[in-house]
Amino acid sequence: MSLPAGALLGPYEIVAPIGSGGMGEVYRARDRRLWRDVALKVLPRELAEDAARRQRFEQEARAVAALNHPNIVAIYDIGENYFVQELVDGEPLPDNKPVGLRRTIELAGQIADALAAAHARGITHRDLKPGNIMVTRDGRAKILDFGIAKVSQGPMGRSFLPSRMKARCSARWATCRRNRCGGSRPTTVRTFSASGYCYIKC
Repeated sequence: MSLPAGALLGPYEIVAPIGSGGMGEVYRARDRRLWRDVALKVLPRELAEDAARRQRFEQEARAVAALNHPNIVAIYDIGENYFVQELVDGEPLPDNKPVGLRRTIELAGQIADALAAAHARGITHRDLKPGNIMVTRDGRAKILDFGIAKVSQGPMGRSFLPSRMKARCSARWATCRRNRCGGSRPTTVRTFSASGYCYIKC
């Protein structure tokens, strides 16, 4: 059941729903201590009764909290069956709207840096797509939704993207850009999304 405006979860007051998915519901909320708006991700009661779902939900919070990168959404707090993250002021990356070659490369670089930081901490997103990337009003990409992320059991800090692999990905991205863009044709967001997947899987 959706939470109504004015409902309280700890010190957080629900303002309005933002969206929902298989791993929870997201609300705009007000932190009544610091008087700032945040994004509140809530595990619904029916899902919270499932131990596996609850574990996955908590793993998402821990995974994002382990990261500190300007292109990855930040975690502020966690409570019983909810966690609090920064509210990104922007719009989701559109799936089919051309953004131009230069802008596409800028966004691809930001996402690549964020993914490298996550991989270096043993975290693989596994659901990278335009709907899970926000672009802020000042043009910065932010990766969201680590709900199905894979967290390595190895020691934190181990790099999962050696330099030679990053170089291969850069080369593949360049090839992808040439083949799909035709040189002068504007690059679409789908091309950027493909480059993101190339970076993850190389």
